[in-house]
Amino acid sequence: MKTALKKIVPLSLIALTAAQVLCSCASAQKSEPYQKSGFYFDTIINLTLYGQDGQKESNFDGAFALAQKYDNLLSMQKEGSDINRINANPKSWVEVDPATIEVLKDGIRYSQESSGSFDITVGKLSSLWNISDAAENDHKGQIPSQDQIRPLLSHIGCDKIKIDGNKVMLDDDQTAIDLGGIGKGYIADKMKEYLLSQGVKSGLINLGGNVLVIGQKPDKTDFEIGIQKPFDQDGDVLASVKLNDQTAVTSGIYQRYFKGEDGTIYHHMLNLKSGYPEQNDLSSVTIICKESTEADALSTITYLKGKDEGIKFIESLDGVEAVFIDRDNHISYSSGIGKKIPFREISQ
Repeated sequence: MKTALKKIVPLSLIALTAAQVLCSCASAQKSEPYQKSGFYFDTIINLTLYGQDGQKESNFDGAFALAQKYDNLLSMQKEGSDINRINANPKSWVEVDPATIEVLKDGIRYSQESSGSFDITVGKLSSLWNISDAAENDHKGQIPSQDQIRPLLSHIGCDKIKIDGNKVMLDDDQTAIDLGGIGKGYIADKMKEYLLSQGVKSGLINLGGNVLVIGQKPDKTDFEIGIQKPFDQDGDVLASVKLNDQTAVTSGIYQRYFKGEDGTIYHHMLNLKSGYPEQNDLSSVTIICKESTEADALSTITYLKGKDEGIKFIESLDGVEAVFIDRDNHISYSSGIGKKIPFREISQ
């Protein structure tokens, strides 16, 4: 995947799915941002670095080499990836990279903590719905039948994943792993870890709705991240949060979906009890915390709970805040928004 390094002044970076970065930079040479983009894990990744460290081509090359590595390991669709090989060889031990083990253990932990609403063994069901392809086909898709859905539900469960050292086995031949609900966050965290090791002090990693910032901008102000108005064709934002060495991850129903004949929106966040996309009062949930892996998983889990239960859930967690947008574009949020996390609503 070829990428291009370019100098951007002023910075105006638009995420493809969920957020808009609302920021500008000083005109001094040391404060100018440099940007590079690539396509990995079925997502456009935009990387922006500031200052002299940001000008080093090797920093961009190293970060995108990591993205390629994890794409080759974690993608369910990519033939020969670790996850693809595990899914293709049920009831057999498959040796994988240590990073794959790390992500699987994170995924199992979040699956267990979600009380069954989130599970990384949803692969057969997510493939049946095939929402991603439908979204790329002018939001047209096919609703699976109950006879297709029902037999898959009993095969979802992270207890079916067995790990022994660097070997993994699925003990059910009707189970498949899908890391789409956690993989982008993991990649973002690893890219940030690498850039910090190279001395980068200011930057932004954007994986189509997963936004992770390194420090502050060079002028010592926070990055301001816009939360998109759902289904808005122009990408307008309804609100913004300010981040300092934090992440904001949005899960919403307005990118990967198709509509039924009655107008019902069938999106990618599936209720694992019914086997159908969750139908609640929300259009999106944005999670703000320190690590993008956590925010990635929590954004899906919280959306599936709906607004009221979702707010209760977030309030039970330390260091995590959330912004909720309902289907009428009304905004709700957890108690730390506006207090711990600077926040503003944007008039339309």
